[in-house]
Amino acid sequence: MTDLLMRVRRTPERLLHPFRRRKALEALRARPQPRTLLVLCHGNICRSPFAAALLARELTPLGVDVRSGGFIGFNRPPPAEAVDAAKRHAVNLSDHRSRPVTADGVRTADLIVVMDTSQRRQICERFGRRPRDIVVLGDFDPAPVEARTIRDPVDQRRDVFDEVYERIARCVGEFRSVLDRRAG
Repeated sequence: MTDLLMRVRRTPERLLHPFRRRKALEALRARPQPRTLLVLCHGNICRSPFAAALLARELTPLGVDVRSGGFIGFNRPPPAEAVDAAKRHAVNLSDHRSRPVTADGVRTADLIVVMDTSQRRQICERFGRRPRDIVVLGDFDPAPVEARTIRDPVDQRRDVFDEVYERIARCVGEFRSVLDRRAG
């Protein structure tokens, strides 16, 4: 019964995803290519450093500077599950330490990538950025989704990290394809 209720509750997310995806792709195509990209998540120990590493690998050749940050904590290492799951994507998170988001980092970013809408709202409210300068990474997912948010895998099993990182990789691939078409 609980599973059924969860599926029903997530129906709007599933139905709205194709529309949000199309709008996110169109909005990215319409923007000038970013020179600086800031990737944020809650703690900057799992999702944002992984997404930033993938984005940097893809976008640095296009002249984009990619950074990451979080809303809490400083100098915290990623959990072992995060480091291990990232290796499957040829990403080394072992030297990463969390960094808090700063006003200067938000101000100088041409585009900000977040993992959920509450982070988007926080950036708008705390730092005065316009919503159009912030994208929700999950909106780029080419696969059908249960939720717009990219799940926080902290304190979860390794298989959850694998699922989350696979989703981030899909979204990064779509993000890159837009910039590739523009450059090509």
